[in-house]
Amino acid sequence: MKSITIYSLENCPYCVKAKSLLRAKGLEYTEVKVDRSNSDQVQALVKKTGMKTFPQIFFGDQLVGGYSELDELERNGKVEQLLAGGEQPKKASGCGCH
Repeated sequence: MKSITIYSLENCPYCVKAKSLLRAKGLEYTEVKVDRSNSDQVQALVKKTGMKTFPQIFFGDQLVGGYSELDELERNGKVEQLLAGGEQPKKASGCGCH
């Protein structure tokens, strides 16, 4: 099973929702707190993902997207499939908290 990594901001409601969804499913994740005042850290992440919003969620090294994409995967019953190495997620739209 792929690991889950969430890049999050402090006081971000979408980050909280994403972590709650994963916990409710009994899934463990690694949280990387991004500090908006550290522009190098933010720019490196934006360059890597193309997303400027948070959370940014990865299954293994695969970008899933933000909370909206994670929620859609959950509603379609695809979270476990992707974690097991199934189909690729749709391109992330970048929806989430700024």
